[in-house]
Amino acid sequence: MSLEDDLIAQTNNLRAFARSLVHDQTRADDLVQETILKGWSNLSSFKEGTNMRAWLFTILRNTFYSEIRKHRREVEDIDGRYAAQVPDKPTQHGILDLRDFNEAFATLPADQREALTLVGASGFSYEEAAAVCGCAIGTVKSRVNRARARLVELLDDDTGSNDRSEGELLAALGSGGDAGRK
Repeated sequence: MSLEDDLIAQTNNLRAFARSLVHDQTRADDLVQETILKGWSNLSSFKEGTNMRAWLFTILRNTFYSEIRKHRREVEDIDGRYAAQVPDKPTQHGILDLRDFNEAFATLPADQREALTLVGASGFSYEEAAAVCGCAIGTVKSRVNRARARLVELLDDDTGSNDRSEGELLAALGSGGDAGRK
C-alpha cells in the first residue's frame, strides 16, 4: 500500500477521533479535512516504517488545540457593542475625499493635469517635467500652480464648509515637497 493510500485509509479513524474532540459532525469533518491536507502536503516528512495513524492523529490533535487557542482570543460580538468601542477612524470619508479629488482633477485642462501629475504625483523636477512636456520650465511651473489653485478652489466649493485649510490641500497636492525645485 502506498503512503497516499495509507493516508486516505485513515479517514474513518480520524473522523471518529475528531468527533470525540469537538462533539460536532461539521466541525469534526473540517478538522479531518485540515488534517488530511496537512498530512498530504507534508507526506515527504513522514518516515516510512513508522505509524501513519499515530502521525495523523498527532496532526489532528495539534490542529484542534491550535484552533482552540485561536478561538480563545476571539470575542463574540453579536450586537456590535465591542466593535462600537474600537477607536477606528471610518474609511468612508477618505474614499469620498478621493472621489471628490478625482472628479475635480478630471475637470482640469489636459496640460495642467499632465504637469501636476508629473511634478506633484510622480516626483519629477520642473526641469524633468519640462523635458517630458516639451515646453519651458516656467510653463510647467505656471501649469502646476494653476492646477493646484483650481483644485483648491473646486474642492473648497464642493464641500461647502471644508475642514481642510488651503495649506493642507496644497500639501496633499504635493506642493510642500517641491518648494526647493527649480
